[in-house]
Amino acid sequence: MADELEIRTVNVTRYVTPLREGGSLPAIAEADDGFLYVLKFRGAGQGARALIAELIGGEIARAAGLKVPEVVFANLDEAFGRTEPDEEIQDLLKASTGLNLALHYLSGAITFDPAITKPDPVLASKIVWLDCLLTNVDRTPRNTNMLTWHKELWLIDHGAALYFHHSWQNWMEQAKRPFVQVKDHVLLPLATELNLVDAQLRSILTAGRIRSIVDLVPDEWLAGEKTFRTNEEHRQAYIDFLLVRIENSAIFIKEAQHAAETLI
Repeated sequence: MADELEIRTVNVTRYVTPLREGGSLPAIAEADDGFLYVLKFRGAGQGARALIAELIGGEIARAAGLKVPEVVFANLDEAFGRTEPDEEIQDLLKASTGLNLALHYLSGAITFDPAITKPDPVLASKIVWLDCLLTNVDRTPRNTNMLTWHKELWLIDHGAALYFHHSWQNWMEQAKRPFVQVKDHVLLPLATELNLVDAQLRSILTAGRIRSIVDLVPDEWLAGEKTFRTNEEHRQAYIDFLLVRIENSAIFIKEAQHAAETLI
């Protein structure tokens, strides 16, 4: 039986400021619950696929016991963009009417600096294992996508994960491939406990748990993908990809260990 998971839905009430460092022009926005969020727009360059990767990646990380800001669905009213003076942002807001995705804004958090903060080997190994599973190319020294908040390490921005879904070509074959980009992972030198965390994470990320996470993806984000006849078939492909990848985790662990050896 799958675990029942729920994601809150908020309504965006105020566009506060764009976050220019993000390729997809995310923004800080306020919602009707009074909290600030980092808002990711469906109308941005990678479209709904980046939001799907963000949702699945973030919730798998949370299930694995890693710290991730709360993920919410964020409704954007069509009237929202009319008062925005910046034309580029106005176009983005118009293209993103409806359901978007947002992460709770961690006020006062600082960007993770590997020269200052050294996570313990188990935590580093969990994050490397997770990114190998998700094929997340975006956790490099140049762009760590981690924050230090209240002396703890938080993971943000999984929008570049699951990159196979931008074409869906040979996706089942890709599920069994090593993750060669792990050589650039910022935490790879510290990830000396991959075999230990593999056993832990495989026991947590069961078929039921993966299904319950993928089932969170809204139908409207799945629409328009011509590879699949139905949204259910589309969802099942994500589930199958992840389960095959977990089943074959030895492949990506071996690649990560080999990459770590070449760093020494």
